[in-house]
Amino acid sequence: MFRWLTERRRRRILEAPFPAAWDGHIARNVAIARRLGVAERMRLRELVQVFLAEKHFEGCGGLELTEEMKVTIAAQACVLLLGRDASLYDDVGSILVYPSIVRSPMRKLGVFEQPRAPIAEGAALSGEAILRGPVILAWDVALAGGREEVPGNVVFHELAHKIDMANGAVDGAPPLPTRAEQRRWSAVCAAAFERLRRDVAAGWPTALDPYGATNEAEFFAVATETYFTRPDELRAMEPALYAVLATFYRFGPPAPPPPWPLPLAASPAASIS
Repeated sequence: MFRWLTERRRRRILEAPFPAAWDGHIARNVAIARRLGVAERMRLRELVQVFLAEKHFEGCGGLELTEEMKVTIAAQACVLLLGRDASLYDDVGSILVYPSIVRSPMRKLGVFEQPRAPIAEGAALSGEAILRGPVILAWDVALAGGREEVPGNVVFHELAHKIDMANGAVDGAPPLPTRAEQRRWSAVCAAAFERLRRDVAAGWPTALDPYGATNEAEFFAVATETYFTRPDELRAMEPALYAVLATFYRFGPPAPPPPWPLPLAASPAASIS
């Protein structure tokens, strides 16, 4: 109903020049951005400007939040929107950033509940997304993932959860416009999810992180994370899953370089017999 007001506000945001310092932050800290074409880089800039203007960032756990931190996280989040639009993040209001991995609070007993086993400490979290609530990120993990210094990307993972939540549910299905797309998504993802669960139980290697076998919501977040960080591997091992993700995101992510230099073919002059 008020979409035109949102679009007008965003046009005004984009009238401001893109700060040169932001380009530097992205170049240093978001490796995938360096592999984008010129048009995609310009699109990413626009998305980052809107994201930073509309979302609230807050440093937690003693972290002094800097512009570099916000731009680095925003750029990673906006990679997922390169073929889409910012409405996918309507459920994103606040992003809480901690210095490092945090531990969630210990679960409290219910009013009439009697402890039958020791109450475990809270889980260690590098990120969390809450329906109609904030996104929580550990800065050191977000930075390492953005620079591709570690496998995976916590920002992609948690923002994928928010895309899942865009339709008001946490069910592993993003907003899909037609019944045909919904049926295809359901069929492909249900089959891939069951394969992952079976392979993880059997101890077989998988293209997807085993955490994706937890439930449908984690499967979608892990699948998205893999699509953007290891697209060639996902396409080779799960072609149907890759195809539905490509249809939804409307963007083919550039594959990262091999983790080590490939051996050079010896020329005839240099060969030794």
